[in-house]
Amino acid sequence: MLQGSILQQLDKTHRSGKRPLNFGVYYKNTLVALCHALEDFILESGSKPLMITAFQRGKWYLQEADRYGEIANKASQIVILAAADAGFAEHPTSQRSNVALVELDAADPVAQEWHLIVMSETYTAMVLCQELSGADYGVKGPPEHDRERKFYGFWTFEPELVRETLNLAIAHIGGYNQELQQTLTAQAQQITAAFGTKERDDLGVVVYRVVDYLQKSHQDLHQSGEDILQTLPLSEQALDDNLISNEMQAFLRMAQLIDQADATNPMGAAEVAALSEAMGQLLDLPAWQIKRLRLAGLLHRLTALQGVGDLLDPVKSSIQQEVVLKKELMPKASVLRIMPQLQAIAHIVNHQTEHWEGGGKPDGMAYDAIPLESRILGLIAEFQHRLAAYRSQEHSLARALTDCQALAGKVFDPKLVEALELLAMGMQQGMSLQVNQPKIAAGMWLIDSHSDETVAADLVTDVTNSLTNNQ
Repeated sequence: MLQGSILQQLDKTHRSGKRPLNFGVYYKNTLVALCHALEDFILESGSKPLMITAFQRGKWYLQEADRYGEIANKASQIVILAAADAGFAEHPTSQRSNVALVELDAADPVAQEWHLIVMSETYTAMVLCQELSGADYGVKGPPEHDRERKFYGFWTFEPELVRETLNLAIAHIGGYNQELQQTLTAQAQQITAAFGTKERDDLGVVVYRVVDYLQKSHQDLHQSGEDILQTLPLSEQALDDNLISNEMQAFLRMAQLIDQADATNPMGAAEVAALSEAMGQLLDLPAWQIKRLRLAGLLHRLTALQGVGDLLDPVKSSIQQEVVLKKELMPKASVLRIMPQLQAIAHIVNHQTEHWEGGGKPDGMAYDAIPLESRILGLIAEFQHRLAAYRSQEHSLARALTDCQALAGKVFDPKLVEALELLAMGMQQGMSLQVNQPKIAAGMWLIDSHSDETVAADLVTDVTNSLTNNQ
């Protein structure tokens, strides 16, 4: 990382802390799709955000200047950092009273970064990346095609990280324009004070938009000229993987936010994933099924999300026609169903609330008609929830197990409850579970062929591994 860059400053703060940042490698077309989705949601946000963006060079800003004019109609303030190019400051959007330009020195490390930082009273998001150097690309050198340019960093919805990064960006701007720094500081303080006083914008809708933009970018990649694709078969696959990986990241990031918002159970998803994986191993399930079960555990709390339901309301959505068409493909209105590679996971998560004797939701399935993974997930989620509720009390493990045993044969598969008894016995005897938040930016789940449904299989990209290990 370049010394003095915003990314490096943020990494320095968190590197030795309890929450190191999840860095990954992103192709340019992935970042374009991500930024467009996060920017466009500003137009639907419930408040007027402050936005700071770094474009590297003014020519990249000029490609986006017209759409930024539309965003300026909603935003309270937009600040654009870029090395000046011809026409950079003359575009009409740049003349807006709430649009400020900061012309970066060529030697400024921020001139090598690509940032989008959005903070309002109801919505926070950011993309924070730095372009790879020539040496980072290795012996092949920098790519010939612009869309294959790579950036190292991360993106998130987390309010505290966004706020921290915004303050770093404002401090950097102070080196160029102290008056603007003072104005931005006052605006940021006002937004911070009001944050949480209004209803938060629906992250389900934001994630839908992110996934939708990434999927469209994926389609555009395959619809581009055949002559280009024929010369870049391996690169095309890498671009595909990067887009799909970020669709997956959107759901994992939302699941983490749901956990963080639950003060009584902030590690719910990670613990359910670890317990589900242990249960799968105890039942001697095949490795592919255990991986699928672990992913379902990480995403199991998304089942109650209301975002897609709101999105399907044509009064509330500006993309009503496309979504209404998709409604027939999402009868259970699960947010996970918008990603084809997650159909199997959506099916597992959706049926975790079925009851062994019937009468559960959503379909009233009973006995072995309920998918095995759904039966496991439902039992483990209930066990973990009760374990968290009893955590400050004596014999919490025994109490959580007793509660689940009381529901055996009614709500839960009795054979699985017996397996849970063995798992709880192992935990009482000191068996430890690896409960870790997933390294979101490092991996993705792709389609496998072990069943008629899509199956999740873990794949870690070589370029991400090598760069992460070298940092």
